[in-house]
Amino acid sequence: MTTRIRRYVETDTGHRVPNHKSKCRHMHGHRYRFEAEIEGETVQESGVSEEGMLMDFSDVSSILMEHVHDVVDHAFVVYEGDTAALKACEIMGPEHRTVIVPFIPTAENLAKWAFEQVEPHITSAYGNALKLVAMHVRETPKSIASWIP
Repeated sequence: MTTRIRRYVETDTGHRVPNHKSKCRHMHGHRYRFEAEIEGETVQESGVSEEGMLMDFSDVSSILMEHVHDVVDHAFVVYEGDTAALKACEIMGPEHRTVIVPFIPTAENLAKWAFEQVEPHITSAYGNALKLVAMHVRETPKSIASWIP
């Protein structure tokens, strides 16, 4: 039997969906929640810090902070083909935090991107075969996208 855990980080991140039929085509931001869902067996090794856990929640947080939060928090994520948004960000100067990506930064695409950033770092020293099974991205309180390979 397997167990699943979830841990999340939140970011304040700007984006735009350049060809959107409505207001999302404008530059705006969200309070995103990036939530990693991990599956595996609990650590059975007696006396270790992670005994009874899949992975220490603080270790999951560290991975999410380094590979997602610290990359996009208080940044503007721009599709590399969005010349108008790129030009606007350029006007802000070199200190402006702009993250250029090869995809339109929808919640769905950001979920896949975050999964790819985090997945290589979900490991265990105890052989309990951990697996990142999903990345959930909450863009608004009512809007959540998931990437499940």
